[in-house]
Amino acid sequence: MNKSQLIEALAKTENLTIKAAEDVVNTFFKEMEKSLIRGDRIEIRGLGSFKIKQYDSYNGRNPKTGKIIKVKGKKLPFFKVGRELKERVDNI
Repeated sequence: MNKSQLIEALAKTENLTIKAAEDVVNTFFKEMEKSLIRGDRIEIRGLGSFKIKQYDSYNGRNPKTGKIIKVKGKKLPFFKVGRELKERVDNI
């Protein structure tokens, strides 16, 4: 399912216009994004949790030249699936 399919499903299920459903979905994702940027953890019961993981810098190797390069540290969003969803998917 992609974002536009989610918007259509929401509109149909909740009897909303496509525009209203699009506003709801965009607001939801925007607020999640803002929360993660602030460093907050997001937990959606029955689905899972989102958080930002900090990865330290390290020495890597350019696979083409073999030259050692310094890879900068970075922060990346991380999703951990919840137990309930894991069990539902596993029982399909």
